[in-house]
Amino acid sequence: MRLPEAFRSLRYRDFRVFFVAQTISQIATWMHSVAQTWLILSLTNSPLLLGLITMLHWGPILLLALPSGAIADRVAKRRLLIATQAAQACTALTVAALVATGVVAYWHVGVLALCAGLANTLFNVVRQSFVNETVGRDDVVNAVALSSAAFNGARIVGPAAAGLVIASFGVAPAFVLSGSGHLLVLATLATVGVEGRPRRERATTIRQDIAEGVAYALHTPEIRAVLGVLFVISFCVFNFSIWVPLLARNVLGQGAQGFGFLLAVVGVGAVCGAFTLGTLVSRRPPLALLDASAAASCSVLLALCLIESVWLAAVALFLLGYTGVIASAGCQTSLQLRSSDELRGRVMSLFTLIHGGSFPIAAPLIGAVAERSSVSTAFFVWGAGGLAVLALLMGERRRLDRRRSTLASAIDMKASTK
Repeated sequence: MRLPEAFRSLRYRDFRVFFVAQTISQIATWMHSVAQTWLILSLTNSPLLLGLITMLHWGPILLLALPSGAIADRVAKRRLLIATQAAQACTALTVAALVATGVVAYWHVGVLALCAGLANTLFNVVRQSFVNETVGRDDVVNAVALSSAAFNGARIVGPAAAGLVIASFGVAPAFVLSGSGHLLVLATLATVGVEGRPRRERATTIRQDIAEGVAYALHTPEIRAVLGVLFVISFCVFNFSIWVPLLARNVLGQGAQGFGFLLAVVGVGAVCGAFTLGTLVSRRPPLALLDASAAASCSVLLALCLIESVWLAAVALFLLGYTGVIASAGCQTSLQLRSSDELRGRVMSLFTLIHGGSFPIAAPLIGAVAERSSVSTAFFVWGAGGLAVLALLMGERRRLDRRRSTLASAIDMKASTK
């Protein structure tokens, strides 16, 4: 049976298995995130302390993303994926035990969030560079889009399931389900045929490999431009783990189920955006598409500063997920296809560094602004700021393009006169 165009990469057996593993893992991760967020708000009721937990969870990306990329280019990727899932299962089940015994404290959650962040950093770098190992090059765009759909589809199942479990049984069972999901991923990854071994043996050090990858990215204009758009969308928009609970609890007065519903709406929009990208874009997404979708996402943030209705908020969050995932998955696809095979792990580590490393910086700032002023003010500042930075980046690119065009014309004229 011929698969629809939107699912064409699923004809590869290894990608099908990996797709299932990603989906289960991300559902478990989102359940952990929702349970952790609700646990912190229940313990402290402080947006600032919630932002600090988010910083601890994502902070390791700032230190380990680049080394993780170098490691991913040196070691069999499937084994690294299995190791990270085992670590994430241990952290979720430990939190569940602390909550169930009634001894959980803020610092417990902070330490375990840091441990989960270490495993998650390595997992995300390896996961993104492993996609290319499971499909042909012509289907990378579709595979990345489906992987993004799996990631964002987890926003539907994970938060909704976590909200229902927390409301019905409490926080501890949600952590138990999260840990069990990661254990199930171990069994699924064991059936993947491809190991994702390094392309060549390296005589260089990890530090030299990192320097080579960073220099390659910074001296390749298209990759540099994509990373600029990625920074805006990551720093301003993809802080869903703090935007949505603050909107749900502090602005709309919703409980755990309302929070889960709104986060699931973001996931629905993101899945739709991922399928749109995978169906309509067969090659590298144009930079203009990345610019437009990032600008649309920042505009939605601006609109959210005025919204006080649950249903209007749901519409806005759907659009935020839709446009945001087109921008982020488009950036991911562009980096996958623009980088060489030997450097792909390190280029994708830059994706992880920017996409995930923005969270520990932005999250406490959002929490501080929301606590000192209001959640609506935070939406306005980040939305307007994102649009301003995008305008500056686009202006700088046009200036550099004109300079290169002028230089090329001068060289051609000089050559024609000889």
